[in-house]
Amino acid sequence: MCAQRLLIPTLALLAAAAPLAVRAEPAPEAGRVVPANAVAMKQSFAAVVKHAAPAVVNISSKRVVRQQDPFWQMFGMGAPRNRIEGSLGSGVIVRADGVIVTNNHVIEGGADITVSLSDRREFKAKVLLADTRADLAILKIDVPAGEKLPVMAIADRGDIEVGDLVLAIGDPFGVGQTVTNGIVSAKNRTANPDGDAGAYIQTDAAINPGNSGGALVSMEGDLIGVNSFIYSQSGQSSGIGFAIPAAVVRRVVETAMNGGQTVVRPWFGARLQSVTPEIAKTIGLATPSGALVADVWPGGAAAKAGVKQGDVVTTVDGEPVVDAAALNYAIGNHRPGETVRVAVRRDKAERPLTMQAEAAPATPARDEKVIAGRNPFQGATVVNLSPAVAEEVGIDPFGRAGVLVTKTASGVAQQLGVQPGDIIRAVNGRDIKSVTDLTSAVVAPAPVWQVTIERNGRQLTATFRT
Repeated sequence: MCAQRLLIPTLALLAAAAPLAVRAEPAPEAGRVVPANAVAMKQSFAAVVKHAAPAVVNISSKRVVRQQDPFWQMFGMGAPRNRIEGSLGSGVIVRADGVIVTNNHVIEGGADITVSLSDRREFKAKVLLADTRADLAILKIDVPAGEKLPVMAIADRGDIEVGDLVLAIGDPFGVGQTVTNGIVSAKNRTANPDGDAGAYIQTDAAINPGNSGGALVSMEGDLIGVNSFIYSQSGQSSGIGFAIPAAVVRRVVETAMNGGQTVVRPWFGARLQSVTPEIAKTIGLATPSGALVADVWPGGAAAKAGVKQGDVVTTVDGEPVVDAAALNYAIGNHRPGETVRVAVRRDKAERPLTMQAEAAPATPARDEKVIAGRNPFQGATVVNLSPAVAEEVGIDPFGRAGVLVTKTASGVAQQLGVQPGDIIRAVNGRDIKSVTDLTSAVVAPAPVWQVTIERNGRQLTATFRT
């Protein structure tokens, strides 16, 4: 039987360079500089490593996990116990005053976060910003007065090419700082062509547990990506690793430095579908590339720019759009208020359009509430569903309205299996279109509750007695 392909968060990169037929004599230590060309690169990566490695750190955190002995759980006996679980990863210092970027999954749910520098000093860290959508977290450590930590510059250039040499620096398996080398295997890789999680840098460098949050480094010694996950059948590196590009890292760092708790990403304002070979043939495209506009949000950025249903978006700022995820990524890398140049194919002709980058509209207002009282949603936190909320949780806002469950705490909702991401559609035959509708529907006790929720695109109806 074939092993299941796993998507494994981790971090590091390795792909040994091909052996050289002739080994050059090493230059004197004092004469080593960052290599300026491919010939110099073949001699050694040492100068790049000495420049970049001091800015890479080890990150550990602890989280409390409640568990119950399965034997006693079978008989409904035995109280759950707390167990301390550790997490290990890597990070990169991006500011001399102790600002560090890592993967969100390294520190998510954790407490007592410790950062170990390359010189083995340890510091406690606090979380400035956690961006689950990008899987990035920004940490801050307090450094001694007057001291400036070594930093790695976030690359300004976005012109990396497939075949470029790269280094991965991190702490795989907790063995200590490790450097591996490889190449850029691909750009703009997407986990879901119709989603928004696109534009990863793919590399053949090995990424192993503990390397998550570490640095993907250019031959100039700059940070071009944060290593994040691998595709693997065994759980270990198979030479297919992915890093979050520097452009995304920069936006998250900037937001944290400006005191923001949420990264505001512009929204294109349309439902998109990647152009498949079948779609390309139907609409007369020579190649299956671009993003087909299936619907346009009234009053959104796309609508204001003149985008219409049936258009195919072909470029953003002059760069080709491969699929819907690539379009969402390109728009999302702008800041709200910036001008974006897009080109669409309409009636077999290319049309240039100009749009203003805008955040997804937060209409209706969130009206966040925790449901109280004896009812099926007791303990659930709910909000009104808007394009802004849909963007936060990664769902399609088109054709959806109502009340979204964002989290559940100890209470009836959790006991009944209500989950974050559920959309409440009806309670006892009453349509629920807002948080106000829901609070009114559950204010009075009832002996029987019939509720309808939408979960992962499916409608589920259940009856409960209280």
